Formats: sequence, structure tokens, C-alpha cells
Amino acid sequence: SLTQRPFHPQISLSTPRITMKTPESVLKKQATQAKIAKQALKESKAAKAKKGTDKTYQLEVGKKYAEEYAATEAQNVENRRTAKAQGGFYVDAMPKLALVIRIRGIIGVSPKAKKVMQLFRLRQIHNATFVKLNEATIRMLRLIEPYVTYGYPTRATVEKLIYKRGFGKLNKQRIPIADNSVIEAAIGEKTGVLCTADLVHEIFTVGPNFKQANNFLWPFKLSSPLGGFSSKTKLLHYLEGGE
Repeated sequence: SLTQRPFHPQISLSTPRITMKTPESVLKKQATQAKIAKQALKESKAAKAKKGTDKTYQLEVGKKYAEEYAATEAQNVENRRTAKAQGGFYVDAMPKLALVIRIRGIIGVSPKAKKVMQLFRLRQIHNATFVKLNEATIRMLRLIEPYVTYGYPTRATVEKLIYKRGFGKLNKQRIPIADNSVIEAAIGEKTGVLCTADLVHEIFTVGPNFKQANNFLWPFKLSSPLGGFSSKTKLLHYLEGGE
């Protein structure tokens, strides 16, 4: 005889899906990260737009200054020719800028000369700075002549020093001038000097903002001369055949 099996209701083996609520800390973190990403994107777009504007400005001022230098040189040549044709001589204007380089150390330096070199920021041997020439600074240079050498730099010399050895003072730190943003951050707002072309022009022409531009430049640290100084002529004045 057939035995009747007991009836069992169908049992589902799949577990019901349980939805977990996202923790509040995770939601806050996601919101913060989204906010940071949005701000970073905004700043990136602004920086890109500013970079394009800055490049246009730098090309414009570079062209303007090149035309100005060329016009000045052409005027000087014309003046010389006119003077020669009239049987005279054309005397260039007195230089307004000097480049001063310290060539001796601290041994045997008088207190007055030491103070003058501190004012010129020549605290180490082979340091170099730009100095605006006037009656007072010329007298100060006379005092420290045994310890320094100086001359009148050309525009090419000013450019090479700033491009190759240029460091700026930013937040009391020595920062290399690898980008125009260093110049703009330090003195751009006060002086309108925004790029390297502006800085070279301000220094070379001794413009109205020369003091701020020169103070921004850290004293140049130059290398010692190749082969060293001559032991015979180092301590002699230039007029005596010294270096």
C-alpha cells in the first residue's frame, strides 16, 4: 500500500535583501571631497586663464621695452654722428647704475668700511649688488674701494645676472626667480613690476621703483674667478694696474 508523505510548505532558501544606511561620517566625507574637488577645478580654470593673460602681457611689455632700448641706442648713434659732423664730441649721460662686487674678506676692514658694505648688502666675498649712483653712494664707494670692484653694467649683464643668478626675497626667504609669479607675489601689487622684463627694465633704467625692485633681489652669489686673482695685482687699485 502507498504511504502518504507529509505535506511541507515550500521554504525559500534566498535571504531577504537588507539595505544598510550609509553612515553620517561617510556622507560628510563625500560632501567635503566633492566640495574640495569643485574648488580645485575652479582654481585650476582661473589659473589657466591668468596664465594666458600673463603671457600676453609679458610679450607686450617685452616688445615695448625692446623698441625703447633700440630707440635709445639709435638716438645715441645719431647724436654721435651729428657731433662728429660738426667737429665736436658727444658725451653720454652720466651712468645711474653701478654693479658692485666684493673681492676681499673681513681681515683688516675698518669699522666704517664694514658698515658701508653692510649697507650695500655685501656681507660675503664675491657678493654682488646693484647700486643707484648719486653723490652719497659715490662717496661711500670711495671708502670701500680697496675691498670691492665696481663698474657700469650693460643691459645684457643685468639680464644675465637676473636670469642666471637671480634670487628674490619672498617672506624673508631666498627664493629662485624660476617663475614670474615670484616677482608678482613679492612686489607686483606695490610697484607694478609683474615679470622679469619689468624687473630688468626697472633696474637698468633706475626707475621710480628701483629701491623696492633692488631690495627684492637677493645679493648675487658669484663664483671666484677662473684661475684665481693675481697675487701681484689683487691689492692694487685699478688706476695702478690692479684688478
